[in-house]
Order: sequence, then structure tokens, then C-alpha cells
Amino acid sequence: EVQLVESGGGLVQTGGSLRLSCTASGFTFDDHAIGWFRQAPGKRREGVSCISSVDGSSYYAKAVKGRFTISTDNAENTVYLQMSSLKPEDTGVYYCAATVEDAYTGRVASGPPQVNEYDYWGQGTQVTVSS
Repeated sequence: EVQLVESGGGLVQTGGSLRLSCTASGFTFDDHAIGWFRQAPGKRREGVSCISSVDGSSYYAKAVKGRFTISTDNAENTVYLQMSSLKPEDTGVYYCAATVEDAYTGRVASGPPQVNEYDYWGQGTQVTVSS
């Protein structure tokens, strides 16, 4: 059974940092792209960052580029999202997601992640940035 469990959210002041974790089970990162998404109240879920299993390339939404960094620890089957210089507009529920990326599907992660590209989702973790 595929499971994704996020952690690390919380309340932080503007300019602060947080590191989110997403621990996966039931699959490995060898053939799955991993994405981070967020959803603010009353807004659509949007892609934040993703990392490809093909070559480890990472991609970021314009709003977070230069402030967020995605990384993986394959031994722990965990993906991280290091968030720095946080702004109030970064507030929302953050989700990690996974999708198969293999010889059949080809590369999926080739730009900022899109919701409809991902099949497996975690339950989310709340990030609140106070002004």
C-alpha cells in the first residue's frame, strides 16, 4: 500500500524557515517523481516543487524559486522541502505527492508540478507564516 506522511509544519514568523518531511512507504523513489503542493484557504491547490527520479532534476514554482529547496534521502525514503525567507503568502496546507515515472511513462517531472500528474497524496501539514 502506498502511503505518504508529511510532517514539519507549524507557525513561523515572516522571514523564518521550516523544513517539511514526507516519508513514503509502499514504493521507492527509483521510479516515482515526488512533488510538493500547497493549498491556501479558498484557493486551488498549486504545485510548489518536484523532483524527478530520472536524473534527480528539481523544479520550482516561480513564487518559491530561490527560497525553497527539495531534496531526497533515498535510504530513508524521505523527501524534504526546506523553506526559507517565508512570507505570509506561503501559508497553507502542504501536501506531498507521488507518481510513477518509469520507462513506460517517461519523465513526468519536467517543470513545476501539476496536480493532475500525481496519483498518490499525503494528508497534508499546515504551514502558517505570521506577518
